[in-house]
Amino acid sequence: MARDQKFDEDLNSLLSRLTEHSSETTVEKLTQLRERLIQLHKENVVKINHSVMELVCAKHLIEKGFDVLIEHPLDGNITCDLYGTKGYGSLIVEIETGFVPPDHALDPSTYIAARIASKIVRYSVHAGKFAIGLPPHYVLRFPSLFIEPSRERKSQGLVAVRRLCDLYYSNPPVSLDEIRSARIHVIYVVDVDEAKVWEVEPEKYMSDFAFHFGINAT
Repeated sequence: MARDQKFDEDLNSLLSRLTEHSSETTVEKLTQLRERLIQLHKENVVKINHSVMELVCAKHLIEKGFDVLIEHPLDGNITCDLYGTKGYGSLIVEIETGFVPPDHALDPSTYIAARIASKIVRYSVHAGKFAIGLPPHYVLRFPSLFIEPSRERKSQGLVAVRRLCDLYYSNPPVSLDEIRSARIHVIYVVDVDEAKVWEVEPEKYMSDFAFHFGINAT
């Protein structure tokens, strides 16, 4: 089976499950998003494991009243996975599958921590709220600084996060002011098998694990 055909069939199968009991409006919006993903896949921009999570999360947002765009360009030459608007509010969701490239086989935890920290800093400034979507089998790793009030963030914590980001994502470098104002507002646990999404507050997500993922940037 051709690569494009398999991608299309997988998205169609998922869409059928997602829209089984949905309103016409939801079906129409999800169908439009599926078509965009199919086009982006033809351009070799997206992959199936990432795209199915985007579609499941998009349905969750649509049913909460958001208008949703997929692979939406932002200022600063970056593109976010999902961009939702609701009234005067806006939300960015970055999907994380937990993939680690072969070049980081010997430092996967540090690499992912740096990637998440960099995303929180670089993306959260572009919307009223910032979220990360992840599968149930992936434990998200992020500095606890991002759930603290900005005024309570200590200089050593800011420097530690900047040092972490600079390990792999220093072009362009992030500033201490950007780190001070960056925040993660919600975590979406995206279960593709069940086509469901659970919202978790970052504070609860972190407190539910009796460890700090090797990073304490407070």
